[in-house]
Amino acid sequence: MAEPTSDERAEPHATPGSPGSPASPGASEPAAPRPRAPLPAAAALTPRLLRGEVAMVLLLSLAAAAVSAVISFVGSITAPESLAEQTASLVGSRAEAERPWLDLARQLAAVLFALAPVALVVHLLHRGTESAATIGFDLRRPGRDLLGGAVLAALIGCGGLVVYLVSWRLGLTVTVAPSALNEHWWTLPVLVLQAVKNGVLEEVIVVGYLMLRLDQLGWPPVRAAVAGSLLRATYHLYQGVGMFFGNLVMGLVFCWFYRRHGRVMPLVVAHSLIDIVAFVGSVYLIGRVDWLPGA
Repeated sequence: MAEPTSDERAEPHATPGSPGSPASPGASEPAAPRPRAPLPAAAALTPRLLRGEVAMVLLLSLAAAAVSAVISFVGSITAPESLAEQTASLVGSRAEAERPWLDLARQLAAVLFALAPVALVVHLLHRGTESAATIGFDLRRPGRDLLGGAVLAALIGCGGLVVYLVSWRLGLTVTVAPSALNEHWWTLPVLVLQAVKNGVLEEVIVVGYLMLRLDQLGWPPVRAAVAGSLLRATYHLYQGVGMFFGNLVMGLVFCWFYRRHGRVMPLVVAHSLIDIVAFVGSVYLIGRVDWLPGA
């Protein structure tokens, strides 16, 4: 039997959409990838933008603590007890003693999210021509920063303790309980973390960042230092009048040191050391040393 010629051979049936088949009418072509939108150009920092930025950073960090401290202070001075008869705890438990892991998780989460404004400040600095090094928040001079911070901590810590004891005796300050944590294996590490968190949060924002931005807004150095120190004193007002003025002086000294050396890291070290001594010392000394309030 003769083979069919090439013209007589039947072409294989192709379904629409299969490879090699003609496109059916109305069939859509694969969508081309959408081109990426160009990155926006950085806007110039105007005084209006700087003021808004400073306001947002403070609202997200320490302004809320200042408002809360004022409310607490009003509550304290209108209470029937004197200030010295009232107690303010700085670090307290966040769960029952029988649930230590829940307490630990909440403590670590609180420290982590409290540092979010610092991350925001570093990000804002790096978006322009600045960086964390602009305010001296880096590890370029670890030896000098540690030494300067230790000297500051000794001076401010001893002076602050005297202010606290005298103002407490005069009834101008509440009894401060630095640690009210339940006793667990992680109590001391968490207290150290809380102390370092305080040092980083307060000194980076209230001194380094705020002084830089106020300078850029044309504030005189003395006016900027007084504003930052008043903010520091206000969010400590819940401790009483004595500690308000003690922290005001501390803020002025820290601002002077920053103006002189241009670095915030020694202040972070000093503040962290002061709080570590206060937090950890309270665990071992309060109740055992007669002249400490709360003993």
